[in-house]
Amino acid sequence: MRVMVLVKATRDSEAGQMPTTELLTAMLRFNQELAQAGILLAGEGLKPSSAGCRVVFSDGERRVEPGPFSATTELVAGFWLWQVKDMEEALAWAKRCPDPMPGGGTLEIRPLYEMEDFGEAMTPELAEAEEKLRPASPRH
Repeated sequence: MRVMVLVKATRDSEAGQMPTTELLTAMLRFNQELAQAGILLAGEGLKPSSAGCRVVFSDGERRVEPGPFSATTELVAGFWLWQVKDMEEALAWAKRCPDPMPGGGTLEIRPLYEMEDFGEAMTPELAEAEEKLRPASPRH
């Protein structure tokens, strides 16, 4: 089972406040543990929304909205992609994570759709084409 672990943004992360050396050290140690356990597939921090933009789709049109975006608590400041046995394993790892944000952070864990979740809509031809796009990942 693959899950995306979202590190929710805070006012400080949206203001561009960089983490301390102590936090970077703690996160590196945690990432090393994830990698050694075969859990970590990817993970990165994101710059504030002021450095980004959104493409909004409506009635066949596309509109670009430059950042920053409001509702800080709904924004993402970073992510991991993990390969775990189940949600319990993901939660166990998340509980071991250092607090990702000074003053209190939030992690949101969301399972990824797998090809079998799409049922009959995922034809064998689509499944084969989709599989060719994915890099090889370790299986738990």
